[in-house]
Formats: sequence, structure tokens, C-alpha cells
Amino acid sequence: MSARAGRLFEGRFWALALKELRQIRRDRRLAMSLVVPPMLQVLLFGFALDSHVRDLRLGVVDESRTSESRDLVSAISENQTFRLAGSFPTTAELGQALASGRLDVGVVVPYDYARRRARGRPVTVQVLLNAANANTAQIAQGYVEGAVAWLNQQAERDRAVDGAAADGAAVDGGATAPPLATQARVEVRPTFLYNPGLVNTWFIVTGVFGTLIILNGSLVAGATMIREKERGTVEQLLMTPASSLEVIAAKIIPLFVLLMGMVGLVLVVARLVFQIPFRGSLLLVLVACGWCVLTGIGIGTFLSTFARSANQTQLIGFFVNPPLAMLSGALTPIEAMPKWIQPVTLLNPIAHFASVARAVLVKGAGLDVVYPQLLALAVLAGALVAVSAWRFRSQHS
Repeated sequence: MSARAGRLFEGRFWALALKELRQIRRDRRLAMSLVVPPMLQVLLFGFALDSHVRDLRLGVVDESRTSESRDLVSAISENQTFRLAGSFPTTAELGQALASGRLDVGVVVPYDYARRRARGRPVTVQVLLNAANANTAQIAQGYVEGAVAWLNQQAERDRAVDGAAADGAAVDGGATAPPLATQARVEVRPTFLYNPGLVNTWFIVTGVFGTLIILNGSLVAGATMIREKERGTVEQLLMTPASSLEVIAAKIIPLFVLLMGMVGLVLVVARLVFQIPFRGSLLLVLVACGWCVLTGIGIGTFLSTFARSANQTQLIGFFVNPPLAMLSGALTPIEAMPKWIQPVTLLNPIAHFASVARAVLVKGAGLDVVYPQLLALAVLAGALVAVSAWRFRSQHS
């Protein structure tokens, strides 16, 4: 056995191995695929998949309007987790801001907050949490409770210091110190909106839904176009009386119909298996799905114009598909990403679709809330389909 192994690793083996290394070095595309995609993916995964939540938009209804209530708001908002987004006169307006997605957390301070604390009576502060993302809502609840616990500890510490000072003054004066008023602890009453049971799959399924549409659409469209190119049938089609625009439309429309059928199946599974609530208009979700399908087809067709084989198409897809999935907010909230990378998500169709799906299905929002995301999806889909059609026509004209 050792003799066979010795003969295997003789000079001929090393000559063949060096020949393979030289071929890999000469193939620039293969060398780039071994270096660039892994580096990009590691960087993106490291930045995007961050469980630390920061910059959650905080809204406040301060009915007390006292120095004590301002201390409470300051204790909650002074860390990096929350960003004070504004004050609201009524809880109704605060609820509207939470429903429209302008806020993530709301705090309601009762009008008798300072008076009840001064009299030693229990005081309750209501915290409204957008629980469409159950994990983020639980983390935000923990941060609010931690801030309130710190405030209570500060009050007890101040009371102990004041008590020690009063006892010292009584000893010096030879009199009995009057009892200090007991300052009641602040209690938090969390209310989880839109997802009272904190079902985490509602957030994951509605996010992964858009990822599957885009990725499957791009893969199917790219494979279809590259197969025609490898067989040489594209030139034959362009030699017919049909124009290049008709050829492209004839390829896109059947793919669109088939992928919309896949969308219908996914919606059925999401409803029956994962119990995703359909609180809003299903038509809005289907419109968003249609734009998402066209976006995926546009991406796949566009990538196929740069490749000559199916393997090259898959290789180019490594530069596009993983960043789209990771920078979409499908699995981790966009607020957890670094600030410099968050604007990039405005160009990500999966991020816009996830916002529509969660707002319509989970929150029951209407067109007046999700129209910016629908408009962004329409613009991205139209631009990608137009550019891919232009590339196709320019290559075969």
C-alpha cells in the first residue's frame, strides 16, 4: 500500500498538479470567483447578520409633562437602542404612527405620574411595541424594562442618601427625624401590537417569501435564456418575422405566469401551515408579488447577457443573489445594520416587498401606507426588464 502511494506522488503527479495550477492562474474569471465572492459574502454577512438592535424609533405621549416624566423619557432614550422620533399629543396619533411604520416603540406616561410617585402609590407606564418582528419587540421590551429598573434604583439610592442625611441632622439636633415619603416603583405594562403571541415565523416567512420570488425568478429566467444561447436557437428566432421585442415578451410572459403560480402555492402554505394572518387586501400582496416576479426575471435575463454558459451564469449570480438576500431585512431588521449600509437597502426589491407583505398581511395596512414600496418595486422591475431587453437586443442585433 505504501509503495502504491509512493508511486502516486512521483514526479508525474507533481507535473500534472503544477499544470492544473497554471491553468487556474490563467483563467482570470475562476481566480476571481475564488477570491472576490467569498470576501464580499463574509463582509456582508458580518455586517447584515447582526442581532444587536439599535436606532429603534421611539415615540412618546407625555401626559404628565413634569420633570419626573422627562427623566423617565431620558432614561429610556439615552442609549443607542432607541432614537427619539417625536412626541405625540394623544395615544391615537401614536397608534397611527406605529401602524404606518414610522415608529417601532411607543411610551405613554400617565398624567398623574409625578403625583402618584410622590405619594408612594404604584405608577404604570404603558409601552406599545410593534411585534411584527417578535424578536425585536422582545429585545426592545427588555431594554425599556432595564431603563426603568435603573431609574428605580436611582430613586432608592437618592432616598437612602436623603434618609442618612436626615438621620444625621436629627442626631445633631437631638430630635427624631420625620419619616421620608416612600417613592413608588415605576412598572412597565408592555402591549404587543399586531402579533400578541410573538410568533417569530410571521416575520421570517413574510421576509423569506420575497427572497424566494426574486431568487427563483432570476434562476429560472437565467437558465431559460442561457439554454437558448447554448443551443443557438436565439439567432433562429431573430431570423423570423417577429421583432426582438416580441421574442423577449414571448419569453417573459410564460415565465411570469408560471412564477405567479408558485406565488399562489406559497401563499397557501403560508396561510395553512404557518397561520400567517391575512388582515389586509390580498390584491395588494399579489400586485407586489407581480412586480417582484418581474424584477427576478429582469435580474436573471440581465445576468444571462454577460454569460456564455449556465456555469458562468451561476458564477455571476454569486455577486448578486447573496447581497440581495442579506441586505433585505428578511431575517434581521434593517435597523440592526450599520447606518452606512442602510441606504443600500432602498435599491433592494426584497426589502420593499418584505415591508409590503408585513404591513398588509400582519398589520392590515392599506394602499395609503404601502404605496411608496409598491412604487419602488414598480420602478425597479421596469428598469431591470428594460435594461435586460436592451442588452439582449444589442447583443443579437
